[in-house]
Amino acid sequence: MLAISALAVTSCSSDDDNNDNNNTVIDPASFQGTLTSGETATLDAGQTYTLTGAFVVQDGAKLTIPAGTRIEAQGGTSAYIAVAQGGKIFINGEANNPVIMTSASATPAEGDWGGLVICGRANTNKGGSTGQVATSEVGNLTYGGTVNNDSSGSIRYLRVEYTGATFTNDKEFNGVSLFGVGSGTTFEYVQSYKGGDDGIEFFGGAVNGKYLVSIGSGDDSIDFADGWSGTGEYWYIKDGAKAGVEGSNNGDDFAATPTTTATLKNISVVGGGTEGGIYIKEGGGFWTVENFYVDGFETAINVKDSESDPESNAHLDNNEITFTNVTLVNVPTVTNYQGENQFYTLGENTGAGNGSALPTWAQGWTKM
Repeated sequence: MLAISALAVTSCSSDDDNNDNNNTVIDPASFQGTLTSGETATLDAGQTYTLTGAFVVQDGAKLTIPAGTRIEAQGGTSAYIAVAQGGKIFINGEANNPVIMTSASATPAEGDWGGLVICGRANTNKGGSTGQVATSEVGNLTYGGTVNNDSSGSIRYLRVEYTGATFTNDKEFNGVSLFGVGSGTTFEYVQSYKGGDDGIEFFGGAVNGKYLVSIGSGDDSIDFADGWSGTGEYWYIKDGAKAGVEGSNNGDDFAATPTTTATLKNISVVGGGTEGGIYIKEGGGFWTVENFYVDGFETAINVKDSESDPESNAHLDNNEITFTNVTLVNVPTVTNYQGENQFYTLGENTGAGNGSALPTWAQGWTKM
């Protein structure tokens, strides 16, 4: 996947007097290729960029995308933006002027292009030991390590639309994929809209995700796995096909370490979906969930059965996964957990996870 076309850029002249890096200018009509170590590029918000292939920000390179920039992708699985370990991306959208990454098609649909992939040096449990590295599902980029405060840059006010291009039945792009991304990265005010697979997914790492929106995902809306040790706060999820939130430890080894350790606060999950408001599976992990609102699902808290997933059920038995202030609307079943422990409390929520309407903080930059 990294055997990609050369970057259509021209070097800025020495008159630009950049003492740190070699600035490059990207051709808006052919946005693809690589930024290599020492290079920086800043897009022009006055242009519409056509993503015609893969664009990779390599170790030591930096890409800046200012508020109002629009990127339109074509080419299915060949078109995506990826940040390798050590690379940095700065998406500087604003509440009334977000950065938009979308399909170039006149009739856009889920699966039209890849999405945004970011790889960091923070922990993952893929491989079964602390500090190991792995390869991203798409892009074949290395991720993982021991630098939990690693920074891949800053992403604020970004909307990603019509992603989910499919390689195989088992391998699809998400809207945004975070592979081993560290807590030094800012990731907030991000929406996935009508992606063909998961909307936003955390594959290990320690990055926190705040003010996230996922609408109309073809699979799970927001997913975390592989030893993610972050906080998710203020999430609004609607009309996903499967689980509103899916959380797991490791699909290959349910007991792999470091164990997924998640703190979730102020979350609303609205719509339908076949796998519940939240789905605990593949070892689960250690979770603390506060202010969780579910509207329109058959089951609010779906738990993989104890025979096939004893680790997840043991965490529930031992109060290592707990829910405080769960509010249900049009939900006949709180949970299908068969154990005896009361791991949740029902209550009136405070904060963003207290209703089915789009929260105030999500208005103006999102799409419904």
